[in-house]
Amino acid sequence: MKKLLVLLSISVILLTGCSIKKLDDKNISKNVSILLSEKVNLHNAYFEGYKYYVPKSLRFETKEDYNAIFSDKSNNKYYLYVDVISYYHKEPNNYKEDKNVHYSKKLNYNGKTGYLQINKVKGKFFIQFVYNYAKIEAYVDEKHLTEAINNMCCVLRTIKFNDKVLESLVGENVLSYKEESFSLFKAKTSTNFLDVVSKYETDDYNKDLEDEKIELSLE
Repeated sequence: MKKLLVLLSISVILLTGCSIKKLDDKNISKNVSILLSEKVNLHNAYFEGYKYYVPKSLRFETKEDYNAIFSDKSNNKYYLYVDVISYYHKEPNNYKEDKNVHYSKKLNYNGKTGYLQINKVKGKFFIQFVYNYAKIEAYVDEKHLTEAINNMCCVLRTIKFNDKVLESLVGENVLSYKEESFSLFKAKTSTNFLDVVSKYETDDYNKDLEDEKIELSLE
């Protein structure tokens, strides 16, 4: 019986690529601490200058530049942005926790920083999760909140940058082409929540990326 349980546990690791430690279906802080504290070296999505792991619980939808969209079994959409510019310049995490929102926490695990902020908007929850110079946003029902955050942890903790490639892509000699600035460590405020939610509640964002379907190289 013990051997069977061990085999089942190994299978869970292989299928999900995420932790099998005891996660709490209500305690977000505990789950984030468990998942981000683990050192994971899994990758199955490879791009120019970086790579990461997409767990089996998520389906890769589209990719355009440094943006990607995933979906889960409940059809929740996850919008990922990898900020190679901020990584290259090692921008500091200047996020300040906000006591006026549903959840706000500055993160620091294994030398990687970020934040998790959750706002309740129109009866649902708008999640902004930044970690290791990447950001995932999602807009979900309360019953999917913990699962969504666990999924985000499993992606963000595996992002790994290739410094040599990024030097040629966004080094000082070629950075001038990118005039716009993007503050990864500055969370969206209540003034633009409704605009963001409006985008999530329509198919316009997905339609813009319909032609950017890609196939992952799975390990």
